Amino acid sequence: MSKRRVIDDALYAHFVTFSVDRRRNLLALDHPKRIVLGVLNEQLTIEQARCIGFVVMPNHVHGLIWFPHTGRLSHFMHGWKRKSSYALRHWYRENAPNYSAIHGEDRRFWTPKYHAFEIYTQPKLHEKLTYLHLNPVRAGLVSRTIDYPWSSARWYEQRRSVGVPIEWVA
Repeated sequence: MSKRRVIDDALYAHFVTFSVDRRRNLLALDHPKRIVLGVLNEQLTIEQARCIGFVVMPNHVHGLIWFPHTGRLSHFMHGWKRKSSYALRHWYRENAPNYSAIHGEDRRFWTPKYHAFEIYTQPKLHEKLTYLHLNPVRAGLVSRTIDYPWSSARWYEQRRSVGVPIEWVA
């Protein structure tokens, strides 16, 4: 079995996807989504990274991230997943008493890996940004991208705050 390789040796945007373990809908509530975005903000600051776009779905997350230096993606993703997992599990233990009984105290929150797609061109960047913004529409959560509060679509359509600083990288 070959190991999946993530390339991070040039300055380009990364389209990343990671999922809740076993695709459980543990991000369906608003507060868990806030936790994921709060940790994203923290990681962006720590790594001096830029968020081009994002969407937090009920069971997975997509992000378009750019770094000013190469070799930072793995560290960024490790921090985002580890810190959010800790905070999410803590929140569920405190606010959903049946969480441990249903999901198991020792069960992981996120799948162990993430998928990263390197974006080298502006057309591909636009394609991936459109893809992630349309995710809630395709899932039947909203009828228009700007109606979903857990994505960067409103920033692009209306320049409204979305809780995460969005920066278009040309």
